[in-house]
Amino acid sequence: MESWPPVAVPRLADLGLGSGSLPHVHDSAAGAVVEVGGASDPIRLYVCGITPYDATHLGHAATYLLFDVLQRVWRDAGRDVRYVQNVTDVDDPLLERAVATGEDWVALAQRETQLFREDMAALRILPPDEYVGAVEAIPSIVDIIEQLRDRGAAYDLDGDLYFAVSSAEHLGEVAHLPVAEMVRLSGERGGDPHRPGKKDPLDCLLWQAARPNEPAWDSSLGHGRPGWHVECGAIALEHLGPVIDVQGGGSDLVFPHHELSAAEAAVVTGEWPFARAFVHQAMVGYHGEKMSKSRGNLVLVSRLRREGADPMAIRLALLAHHYRTDWEWQDEEMAAATARLQRWRAAFARPSAPPARPVVADMRRALADDLRIPDALHAIDEWAEASGDDDTAPALVAAAVDALLGIV
Repeated sequence: MESWPPVAVPRLADLGLGSGSLPHVHDSAAGAVVEVGGASDPIRLYVCGITPYDATHLGHAATYLLFDVLQRVWRDAGRDVRYVQNVTDVDDPLLERAVATGEDWVALAQRETQLFREDMAALRILPPDEYVGAVEAIPSIVDIIEQLRDRGAAYDLDGDLYFAVSSAEHLGEVAHLPVAEMVRLSGERGGDPHRPGKKDPLDCLLWQAARPNEPAWDSSLGHGRPGWHVECGAIALEHLGPVIDVQGGGSDLVFPHHELSAAEAAVVTGEWPFARAFVHQAMVGYHGEKMSKSRGNLVLVSRLRREGADPMAIRLALLAHHYRTDWEWQDEEMAAATARLQRWRAAFARPSAPPARPVVADMRRALADDLRIPDALHAIDEWAEASGDDDTAPALVAAAVDALLGIV
């Protein structure tokens, strides 16, 4: 699947500003802030992509912006990154939306995926090296399911294949939830914990046998389509290998999606952890509830752009909130972000300013320390408001803001 165009990122070391440090971020599995990116070269990042309908709301954008900045910090530290993202272009929510609107599900997925690409390009999000749809990954998914079946970790239920969580030695080590809570969340987030005949309520669908009027593909598993969790595990294993550095997504993916995709991958490879860190973006709310497609309380990037919002102001509005704190979008945030962007651009255009090195050091320090992006923004605010006589500083600080935060 085609991604979106690459983004040029200045190399601050080439401008005489040295290099940054490897970042420390919060690992949901460890429950602590840990250094990420020091164990492999290139650094291997997998971020779960959209199910393509109602793209791209600000909760989506905040997630992909988080991992965009993380990559920029890694690159500033002199590291190469291999980044993979999926598109769940066949799944129940997509099919349900297609039925509700009377639209062909393929056309719906293609249109919303293209809109997502356009929004990501407008926001200057670094594109993945591999952008992989679930449909095109079906051969890899089938292969993983066959391996699970060969290891006794899959069983048949009325033609559907399920993953047996009893085979997963490390189940629970990502989300650290009580069983009752896992069962509850499974039911809320796409699972079927109370289906009769399952060996364990947490067992999850690997391959669904064809249903009337639903898409299906021929395979060694029968005529059907893949489950959700195995999709990401299969794509990550194919393109990144058995152990990755970071698996990322929104905090609503910690369980069941990241827990079960990691468990399935580990049964196949025999290696744990599947990811050295599981990093999650907090939820963005609107009108008192989590912004979500099912609730329909969405603020869309495309709508803001159509209304004349500068994409860099949208980016700044999202960057003003720390990634680990749930927050609620307020309509006045666009005005504040636009004003901040104008102040910065005016400062970058000055003939002289305070020296660049101190503010770049402050930015790097904040970003390396659990991606404290709001603190980095505050450091730039202070620099922009101060006067100085360094005629090289405006261009250097502008380059640093571009390189580290993606703002131009």
